[in-house]
Amino acid sequence: MTFAPSFYRPLSAHALLERTAREPQQRGRLVLEALARIDEIDTEVRAMTAVASRETALANALAATGPLAGLPVAVKDIFDTSELVTSYGSPIYEGHQPKSDAAIVTLLKRSGAVVVGKTVTSEFAYMAPTVTRNPCDPGRTAGGSSSGSAAAVAAGMAPFAVGSQTGGSTIRPASFCGVAGFKPTIGMLPTVGMKCFSWSFDTVGLFAAGVRDVAYLAQVLSGRPLAVKGNAEPPVFGVPEHYPWTEPSANASHVLETAIRAVERAGGRVRPVRFDSWMTDLIAAHDTIQSYEAWQALGFEYDRHRVQLSPMLFAFLARASNVDVAAYTSACATMARAKGRLGELFDGITALLTPSAPDEAPDGLASTGDPAFNRNWTLLGCPCVNVPGLSGARGAPIGVQVIGRPWDDARCLDAAAFVEQAIAAIVPGQPLAAS
Repeated sequence: MTFAPSFYRPLSAHALLERTAREPQQRGRLVLEALARIDEIDTEVRAMTAVASRETALANALAATGPLAGLPVAVKDIFDTSELVTSYGSPIYEGHQPKSDAAIVTLLKRSGAVVVGKTVTSEFAYMAPTVTRNPCDPGRTAGGSSSGSAAAVAAGMAPFAVGSQTGGSTIRPASFCGVAGFKPTIGMLPTVGMKCFSWSFDTVGLFAAGVRDVAYLAQVLSGRPLAVKGNAEPPVFGVPEHYPWTEPSANASHVLETAIRAVERAGGRVRPVRFDSWMTDLIAAHDTIQSYEAWQALGFEYDRHRVQLSPMLFAFLARASNVDVAAYTSACATMARAKGRLGELFDGITALLTPSAPDEAPDGLASTGDPAFNRNWTLLGCPCVNVPGLSGARGAPIGVQVIGRPWDDARCLDAAAFVEQAIAAIVPGQPLAAS
């Protein structure tokens, strides 16, 4: 692996927790270090939309108690925060100051985390490009829509960040930025106080340097036993024979083959799986459901402030206005039938293993990339983990995606940790998270 420019410096949350456990007074220092890192590099990376004041962050750190006591966290600017401006990535809400925190922010604070800033999001968490640069290669996009959250973790601005996923907005940026991303089973983490785009799909996403860290954060926020425990027996991964949406690039295929070799060398097993025609049907179903719901969720913005929408989102909503109830109902029925057949995909396997994205991050900032490898799993509500550690031919990260059964998040995270450790064992020079 070759990606290690000056901006790429993810932090190990577990190492920081050990540091504060030994010396509780280090909590304040961690927050000051995070703010200093933001001040040092964010003019280049452009991951943040608002940053906490030194005084507020330090006071919150010194008063923090709980399993995340004093750890800095960055929150996507799609979630309401009472202490920081929340604009949802849109000029319509410039300067907007909510009176309350989103539920996920409240959970973070109750656990002792310190919100050091808000991160850049695509407009209303859709697909419009953002200004955020990829810490692994500033000439490329960090992805979207959670571009700022992935970049903030990759650049070491915070050990944890919160994002969201409606199509591929957590897994894809994590892949592009070389960090772990976790999209839990839909509904596991609360979306109250998150600007809605599609209520059937909107899911809170989490970012950290590695799988062990992101699993710990998920456990703290969900109250479920999700921390990585290690597999009682080597997992069995299903690898699709083909993909109904788009084929991965040669880069992504090579990365997946490398991960497969690593898994087998570590004692895991791999078997081919075939996607039946109903998986193809889900591509259109996702678009129909998302369109119908976004047309309603963003109705006020379209009706009253459409001139302030980006051309991309305006065009999407204009098309979405043509989706009628009958089409929506039919798509929802397709989704329900697919969820009823989902067990077929996991028969005899622990988890699925696929590329996280079709390729490395695109050059430039004109596109946030293609979410093709993520949309169906979002529709199905499956837990998904981006496993970092591999790179493409041009040296930028490409992750592999571990996909589990809904509500089998612990098993999915354990399987992802197995893959991550297997990759680390065969890839020379893999960068370790800084402490």
